[in-house]
Amino acid sequence: LEIAAGADELPEAAASVPLGGGRMTVEFLHDDPPGEDAVERLRAHAEQTLDPVLAPFRALARPDHVVGSSKAIRSLAKLAGYPVPGWSGIERMLLPRAALGSWIPRLARIPASARQELPGITADRTFQIVASAVVVHTAMRLMDVDELEVSPWALREGVLLRYIESMAWS
Repeated sequence: LEIAAGADELPEAAASVPLGGGRMTVEFLHDDPPGEDAVERLRAHAEQTLDPVLAPFRALARPDHVVGSSKAIRSLAKLAGYPVPGWSGIERMLLPRAALGSWIPRLARIPASARQELPGITADRTFQIVASAVVVHTAMRLMDVDELEVSPWALREGVLLRYIESMAWS
């Protein structure tokens, strides 16, 4: 999980923590469906992992715009979020923390084979979507984020844009 915050192109605070959905599924969610106890152990681990790196973020002004960017976040937004009109005429997706939180107990009771029948949950995400939901929800709660906008892009596109930008100025 990568987190960054700032007012301009370069972040004023950034952190990377080993809380990816695949990794957390393997480490914490051994059963299918995983059940409440496993979900609570994962939530506690996410809190313990995130808490030490959040001080620089808490020192910054409260953001007026929070963006989430990953395939898992896009899937979760299709499940628990809602569309709003975008400035360019293209809909944007928003993911409310409360709606995401209400889905976690349900996701944890549904077998992986049935999760892919839910809106936005693809076959390649069905096993790790519970862990992803727990980690994203925990991060949003600890950072006091009520809602995030879902970016259609992810980290690799950002790296590519940064590379292209560096080539243009050299």
